[in-house]
Amino acid sequence: MNKLLALSAASLLFGQIAAGQQRMVADKIAAIVGDKIILKSDIDGEVMNLQRNSPDNTLPPNATCTIMEQIIAQKVMVLQAERDSLPVSDADVDGQIENRIRYFEDLYGSREKMKEITGYSIYQLRERFRQPIKEGLQAKAMRDKIVDAIKVTPSEVQKEYDRIPKDSLHFYESELEIGQLIVLPKATKEMEQYAIDRLQDFKKRVEKKESDFGSLAILYSEDPGVKDNKGVYVLNRNDKGNWDPDFLAASFRLKEGEISSPVKSQFGYHLIQCIRRQGDNVTVQHILVKPNITKSDIDLATKKLDSIRSNIANHTYTFAEAVTKYSDAEMAKFDGGMLQNRMTGGTLLTIDQLDDPSTRDIVLMLDTLKPGGLSSPAQFTDERGRVGVRIVYLKTRTQPHRENLQDDYSRVQQRTLQIKQGDAVNKWLIEKIPTYYIHVEEEFKNCNNISKWLASMAKQ
Repeated sequence: MNKLLALSAASLLFGQIAAGQQRMVADKIAAIVGDKIILKSDIDGEVMNLQRNSPDNTLPPNATCTIMEQIIAQKVMVLQAERDSLPVSDADVDGQIENRIRYFEDLYGSREKMKEITGYSIYQLRERFRQPIKEGLQAKAMRDKIVDAIKVTPSEVQKEYDRIPKDSLHFYESELEIGQLIVLPKATKEMEQYAIDRLQDFKKRVEKKESDFGSLAILYSEDPGVKDNKGVYVLNRNDKGNWDPDFLAASFRLKEGEISSPVKSQFGYHLIQCIRRQGDNVTVQHILVKPNITKSDIDLATKKLDSIRSNIANHTYTFAEAVTKYSDAEMAKFDGGMLQNRMTGGTLLTIDQLDDPSTRDIVLMLDTLKPGGLSSPAQFTDERGRVGVRIVYLKTRTQPHRENLQDDYSRVQQRTLQIKQGDAVNKWLIEKIPTYYIHVEEEFKNCNNISKWLASMAKQ
C-alpha cells in the first residue's frame, strides 16, 4: 500500500468532473468517515479518470478498492489535520484552484470547450471544487507532519536498487529540462488611449440609452468568457487570489447601476457595471478591450530579449537570474522559468509532453540546441491569447537508458524514500483509524487494506 494517498486534490477534482461529464447521480453513500461522506459517484469518477489516463485504456487489478482506500485515508488525514489545527490558508486554496483551472483549460483547449465538456463555468468550478482542494491541502499537511523526519541512507538506496532484477529496471526515454524567458510586448500609449476612448464611447452610449451594456459586451468584449456569461461575474471581496486586484477593487467601489471609468488590469482595459451588491459579494458585467500590439512593439520586445540572451551567454547573469529580473510570466517567480511536468511535479519532460498549444512550437526550437544552449527570440501566443516573445533554454538532455545508480541515483533515492514514507503512513493509519467512526458499504469491506482497518477497529 505504498501508493496510499497518491490521490491528490487535482486527481479528485478531475474525477469529479469526469463523473459530471457522464451526468452520474450521487445516489448512494459508499462510506462515511467521521462527519465526511464518500459517494459512489466519487469512486466512479476516479475509476473513469484512472482508465482515461491508462495507456491502453485498461484498469489495474482491484482499481476500485485502491481508490476507495485512498479516499478513506485522505479523509482520515483531513480529520486529524482539523483535530491538530494544521494551518491551510485561503491563499493556498485559491492558488491551487487557479492552477487546476489552467490545467483544464490547457487540457480542453479553451474555456468555452471546457464548459461544453464539463458543464461548469469558471465560477462554478471555483465554488464546486474549493472544498476538495482544501481537503487535499489538509491531507498533505498531515502527511508531511507524519513523514517529515524520515530519511534514507545510501545502503537503503542500494538495497532498493538491488531488489529489482536488472532486466526489470525501468527504461527511461530521453528527458529534457527546459526553461523559457518570456517578454510580453507593451502596447504604445496611442494604442492604450485608443482602447480607453472606445470604452469611454461605450459608457456614453449606455448612459444616453443609445445602447445596452450587455449587448455591447457581447459584440465588443475581448474576454474569452463573454460567449458563455455575457461578461457577468459574481465577485467576493475576499476572493483576491482569483481576480486581478485592480479589477476587483474597482468593482467594489461601484454602487448598483453605476458604470466605472476605464480600469486598467493585467489583461487590458475594462468598463465595469455594477448589477447587484449583497454583503461581501458583488455582481458585475464588464467589457474588456485589449490595446493592439503592433509589429514595432514585438520588435522592441525581440530586441530586449536579444540583449538579455547576450548577457546570459556572456555570463553577466545566469538564466535563472534573468528570469527573476525580466520575465513577464506570472509563475516565473515560483518556477524560475522552468517548464513543469504536471504528472510528477518535477522539471524533467519528454518531448511528447510538450503538446499543449503554448509549448508545442518549443519542440522545433530544441532541434538546434545543446544542453546549456539558448534559442534566438521567437514570437508565440500564450494560453490566454496574448502575443509574446521568448527565448528557450535547454538545461539538460538525457540519453535513453535503463535505470542505473550512476545516472539515476536521485530517482532511486526518491523511490526508496517514498516506500519508507508509505510504510510510515500505513502504520499511522492503522493506529489512527480506530479513533474515528468509519462505515463502509458491504461491497468494499473485503478490500485488502479496508479489511485490515476494520479488523483493527474491531479490536478496540
